[in-house]
Amino acid sequence: MAELEIFDEEDAAGQLSRGVQSVDRAIAVLEILRRRGGAGVSEIADEMGVHKSTASRLLASLLQGGMVQQNSERGKYQLGFGILRLANSIPGRLSLVQEARPLLDALAEQYKETVNLAVLRSNYAVNVDQAMGPSSLATHDWIGSLTPLHATSSGKILLAGLSSEQREKILKETGLPTQTANTITSRRELEKQLMEVASAGYAAVYEEFEIGLNAVAVPVHDHAGAVIGAVSVSGPAFRFKPEEMPDLVQDLKQAGLEISSRMGYSPE
Repeated sequence: MAELEIFDEEDAAGQLSRGVQSVDRAIAVLEILRRRGGAGVSEIADEMGVHKSTASRLLASLLQGGMVQQNSERGKYQLGFGILRLANSIPGRLSLVQEARPLLDALAEQYKETVNLAVLRSNYAVNVDQAMGPSSLATHDWIGSLTPLHATSSGKILLAGLSSEQREKILKETGLPTQTANTITSRRELEKQLMEVASAGYAAVYEEFEIGLNAVAVPVHDHAGAVIGAVSVSGPAFRFKPEEMPDLVQDLKQAGLEISSRMGYSPE
């Protein structure tokens, strides 16, 4: 006669708790690699506050699933193509990130500054991807940050791409709060500038969102011609002066057009 298996509720609860902890730790590893771009076992263990063997086991599991990959030359880990497999199952903004990434990297390398990709979310511009140039002084991670539409170059691009009704609704809810002494807080002045932005095809801000920070942005269009995002290049005001960089706007526009083309856009 087969032995009767006894269900131990306390043991099952313990296993579930350990499983949840493992998932939480795996997510923490992926977040560290996303933020750092690459890290070794010791670095990950130190940041998580766990033993090196624990970090090694987590990385081994993620490596097996393709979520991370190892740089054979230095032994450091970075996010793997398994992440892209998951992202490919989600339409919309994630596909925009994938198509834009090579262009963001190229711009960051060319101009040695920070390049961001932003979309409209909850009445704000939210940065969904970022490439850091080798000369970037700032280490701030803008990904996920909500920034005001009226005071940022990406925000002005997104505002200019909306209908007057949509823009009215958003600005009525958010207002035009002062960020710095250079922030435009007059609705009439903002509307005039947005008309210029739509006509010129780019937006530039000079310390309007943050003192010491300048930026310029261009739109990204979808297959129907709607503005679905903005690509911006930003840098410290003492060094990054768009008006003194004649090729910047043209190169930025070309990158925006290339990303738009990858999203199905065909200019008339």
